[in-house]
Amino acid sequence: MSLKTEVTSHTKSLRRYALVLTRDPAAADDLVQETLLKAIDKADTWQPGTNLRPWLFRIMHNTHVSDLRRAKTRTDAAPDLPEPVVQDHQHTQLELKQVLQALDQLPEAQRKPIILIALREMSYAEAARTLDVPLGTFMSRLGRGREALRRIVSGIASGKLAVLSRKESL
Repeated sequence: MSLKTEVTSHTKSLRRYALVLTRDPAAADDLVQETLLKAIDKADTWQPGTNLRPWLFRIMHNTHVSDLRRAKTRTDAAPDLPEPVVQDHQHTQLELKQVLQALDQLPEAQRKPIILIALREMSYAEAARTLDVPLGTFMSRLGRGREALRRIVSGIASGKLAVLSRKESL
């Protein structure tokens, strides 16, 4: 299989991972495009016979981290603007929002393993290689991250239930 064919077969997975990282379809498309351009530019560094998927995901991960650093440098100089107000009317959107907020509260070392595994297309070994950590370290971070995520999400849900029950008693 040629490199071009192999890269093309991973494009859908790259886009899904980019959507999880950026939470914005346009930014995700830009990240995928930038990842593929870098992969083409650095094709001579990929070792034929090795798994291309972790290599591509590592490029995307590193590109995203670099983009975040660049954006942080730019926003440090800009004034703080209020977040736009968006009303969610569907229960699933609310749950998704809660999980995304909870993910944002996790340390990066715990958040990234959860994101890679949540795609369900990466094995633990592939995800560990993508993050360039030993498998045991990856599994430990994943376990701690999942537990922390459960605690945060259940805290958010119980807090909302307490608010609702107070409103009903009034």
